[in-house]
Amino acid sequence: MPPFRINGHAHLLPYPEQIPAFMKEQEIFWIDNDRKFMRQKNWQRPITAPSFFLTEKLEWMDKNKIDHAVILNLSQLYGNQLTLDKLKGALRFQNDFNAGVQRDYPTKFTCGFVVHAGFVQGALWEITRCVKELGMQLLCLPTHYMDSAGNWRGIINEETEPIFELANDYGLAIEIHPYDGEKFIALENTAWRFHLVWMLAQCADAYHFYTLNGYYEKYPNIRVCFAHGGQLNQINFGRRVQGFDGRPDLFKGKIAPKKAVGHPNIFFDTLVHDTLSLELMIKRQKGTDQIIMGLDDPYPLGEMEDERQSSYPGKILDLAVEEGIITTKQQEEIWFKNVIKWLCGDDSKAFLNRIRN
Repeated sequence: MPPFRINGHAHLLPYPEQIPAFMKEQEIFWIDNDRKFMRQKNWQRPITAPSFFLTEKLEWMDKNKIDHAVILNLSQLYGNQLTLDKLKGALRFQNDFNAGVQRDYPTKFTCGFVVHAGFVQGALWEITRCVKELGMQLLCLPTHYMDSAGNWRGIINEETEPIFELANDYGLAIEIHPYDGEKFIALENTAWRFHLVWMLAQCADAYHFYTLNGYYEKYPNIRVCFAHGGQLNQINFGRRVQGFDGRPDLFKGKIAPKKAVGHPNIFFDTLVHDTLSLELMIKRQKGTDQIIMGLDDPYPLGEMEDERQSSYPGKILDLAVEEGIITTKQQEEIWFKNVIKWLCGDDSKAFLNRIRN
């Protein structure tokens, strides 16, 4: 087992009593007092593991020998379709909550913060507040968002560039994560299709434009991780290359997909669910340097201990070692060194001091 294990993709719910009253009154987000369901207007989801909550999360981490976790924002609080006044309160609550967890448990958690790209000036103000006042270093962005005119947009476009410019100035890590597909994809929400299929397509869409627009060169001080292994990105690579080469009239001013492969500022997590997919990602990225551990706990699509799913935290890497896909050294780097490289770049001293004190 690696000597120090950092989970680069985790989530945490506030306890019901920590959520401000206005969140429930305005049907933005709340949790039942018995902790059985999380809810929004016309939406509910069962809370499937006690480790959704802080004390239980710490116990779960200790049991599974996870030394540190990167807590992303809740996808339910991206704020899409909220009015500006509701949005401000919801995002501030999420960011203050995550900042408090990192402040109170600095050796255990690094927490992300979220902004809404539909209101760029407010997003810039919140980025500055979270970095300067709250000491946060990880910006969480959705693959898609609703703009102020009510149109759905990909996160990579000219209007959002000031967000990436400021993130670049601060040298932030960025997590790009899919959600809300059922709000703009006109299909019946059945058989979990938006989590099992369309989330991967959303992530691939964001990666498509991030690389075509050369953001990895335009903003060299940010390090971006695409959630869920950017799974469709890996299998779809050949189609993108052929399309780029075959229809140059559709890609004027864009950068060839091949140039982004293995770039040191583009990362993917391990949550691809089987070793064939993991092996493809490793081959596609020319090694494991850009791959970080991601458990997506405590969601049922994460690597959780579950007999029905024949799963446990870290299983995919254990299998990859057994099957000769990676070495034990690479396994250790995915759990530790690579996560730090994504979060900190070349300036990891303060981070290491914090998590090891």
